[in-house]
Amino acid sequence: MNIYKHEFKMSIKSVVIWSIAVAMLILVFMAIFSAIAPQAALLNEAMAQMPPELLMAFGMTGMDLATVLGFYGLAFTFIQICIALQAANYGFSLVSVEETDMTADFLLAKPISRPRILTDKLLSAITGLTITNLVVWITSLVLVNVYAGGQPFDTRTLLLLLLSIAVFQLVFLTVGMLISLLVKRVRNVIAFSMALVFGMYVLSAFGSMLGDDKLDVITPFKHFDPNYIISHGAYDLPMVLISVAFILISVVGSYRLYTRRNIQTAM
Repeated sequence: MNIYKHEFKMSIKSVVIWSIAVAMLILVFMAIFSAIAPQAALLNEAMAQMPPELLMAFGMTGMDLATVLGFYGLAFTFIQICIALQAANYGFSLVSVEETDMTADFLLAKPISRPRILTDKLLSAITGLTITNLVVWITSLVLVNVYAGGQPFDTRTLLLLLLSIAVFQLVFLTVGMLISLLVKRVRNVIAFSMALVFGMYVLSAFGSMLGDDKLDVITPFKHFDPNYIISHGAYDLPMVLISVAFILISVVGSYRLYTRRNIQTAM
């Protein structure tokens, strides 16, 4: 039984829908930039009149929306929310779907070890996320160049933003997987996914408003803050390493919990 192929076939429709949705989101934002580019300076002036706390909450402090890269940085925040929801959704459903549908006994009856089952499921989810990642890359590189209107921008900074997606996805995928194994049963994957993603985003906003570095440590939205990357042309390396630590801890913890878990079955 090829679990990897089976899992990927089951998720391909979801992957296509998420990929199209994110591509359309990028298209809409870049089309908006093209429309407002001649008056973008006025938009910056309007932003300057906004409360600093509001700009901090949305990570827009010091962001120059008159530049194509600055406007893409604004769009990238919404891209992060979308890909985080997709990754968290896959993470929470990775193991819980069999328990919810009461089909775990069929899977576990096969002559395959639990670590192998979890590995195949995890690789299938990563494959789906990678496809969405590639769509974001292609769409972003094409549309930023098309709608830049001849305006120069730092390609290296754009690539840094895009490179951050893979680790960002893995954080929500693996943390979602770990949480699903820590709770008795995940009855509503979407509710858990939205709680995790928007909870992390709200923590990011409050951390910015309050200037609390402790909150920044918790949320991946601060580990890969597009405003920071665009402003510095580099990652906040200590924050990135925290995300990597989250992934490693979540993966190790998930394997330990899954191998010992008392799986709910139809029996």
